[in-house]
Amino acid sequence: MNTEDVADITAPSVAYTHRPDFAVIAAWVKPGAKVLDLGCGDGSLICFLRDARNIRGYGVEIDDTNVLACFNNGVNVIQSDLESGLQSFESGSFDYVVLSQTLQAVKNTENIVKEMLRVSKEGIVSFPNFGYWKNRLQVLSGNMPVSEALPYQWFDTPNIHNCTLGDFEEFCSQHGARILERRVMSGNHQITFMPNLLGMLAFYRFEQQK
Repeated sequence: MNTEDVADITAPSVAYTHRPDFAVIAAWVKPGAKVLDLGCGDGSLICFLRDARNIRGYGVEIDDTNVLACFNNGVNVIQSDLESGLQSFESGSFDYVVLSQTLQAVKNTENIVKEMLRVSKEGIVSFPNFGYWKNRLQVLSGNMPVSEALPYQWFDTPNIHNCTLGDFEEFCSQHGARILERRVMSGNHQITFMPNLLGMLAFYRFEQQK
């Protein structure tokens, strides 16, 4: 895999030490790149990439509290609903568009991915792997999975499109997205053996099919 070791990507703030997923994304982002983070929350990922990669970062977020937190964190943010698209941004405006642990919560997945590839050279997504073995066991026992990566109960979850690694890769093949790299993690550990069974969190870097 042509990427830096995750352990080598660190930011000076101890506030990020519990987010190994940030380091995975940072390993794929070139220094000085222009990055758009969709569903950016309080802007923590942008702050991390700014510290670790000296990026120019922008966020899209709908929640009022999170938008205010972005301003307080010095993050450029636009308050908007992702489901309405990215009409505010011109085609090819960014080097990377990131959708971190939000893919499973959006309604129109096809449109989101299409828009990501329209406004950027590359897309980066991460999502909890529904094929993780602990999730499978809970389904076999007759319950919806609840885990570190899927912390919600069935009745209050925002997740509406849970998927496995195989599901996402088939989706990319059918929607003109070429996968450049994949990394599968369980906690701080990269999973290379039987990743669709043993991996908790999946990361993909992709581009428009040429």
